[in-house]
Amino acid sequence: MNNRLTMEDVTMAYDNRVIAEKLNVTIPDNTFTAIIGPNGCGKSTLLRGFSRVLNPQHGKVLLDGRQLDSFKPKEIARELGLLPQTSIAPEGIRVYDLISRGRAPYQGLIQQWRASDEDAVAKALASTNLTELAARLVDELSGGQRQRVWVAMLLAQQTPIMLLDEPTTFLDIAHQYELLELLRAFNEAGKTVVTVLHDLNQAARYADHLIVMKQGQIITTGAPQDVITTELVKEAFGLDCIIAPDPVTGTPTVVPLRPERVEI
Repeated sequence: MNNRLTMEDVTMAYDNRVIAEKLNVTIPDNTFTAIIGPNGCGKSTLLRGFSRVLNPQHGKVLLDGRQLDSFKPKEIARELGLLPQTSIAPEGIRVYDLISRGRAPYQGLIQQWRASDEDAVAKALASTNLTELAARLVDELSGGQRQRVWVAMLLAQQTPIMLLDEPTTFLDIAHQYELLELLRAFNEAGKTVVTVLHDLNQAARYADHLIVMKQGQIITTGAPQDVITTELVKEAFGLDCIIAPDPVTGTPTVVPLRPERVEI
């Protein structure tokens, strides 16, 4: 199968303020891809371009060789699922009802609810450990629980390509790894997962493909063992470090060196 999602010579801008330009990148099918880079480098902008939330100022975003802006919204929603950085739930909505909205792309004009919809929501609840909270109001949940509800809505959408913008935000460290394990499991089951991550060691442990950005440019792509080097970390993040193997997975681990102490 050809790689389904690509950008060709893309420039992304907000109100004519260019954020990223001349982007040429392909998302390999059936991989766990992590987009990494310093704050403000264009990671979220790249993801929004792939999801059609932000249309390119120049260039093409292609899905199966066809420009993304030529698809109808429901066609896109059946292929690409997006979890943005921040989402606001309607006031008074319950967990089950919010997750059920992930099934909207499959509903006809009469909004018929099918057994397949029920099954998809139940699986999403179970996968995110939310089954016991299904009847709770979303407003009553903690920040980490609310984040899991949004992830569950994305899972219920059951798209072959999942795009997540900093999905570990608001999660404590245990739930961060729980979520990353879940995303890895979905990838191993055949889904293409693309996520923006800040933690380099989490990206190296869970992703099998990295996209590294700096100042609106893609500076390199590839497997973590090829990409995560002391030179790359210094170039992209300005951080002196050593690279050591993760004692559990053997993947590259960034160990920062202590800077010279500042006199106070």
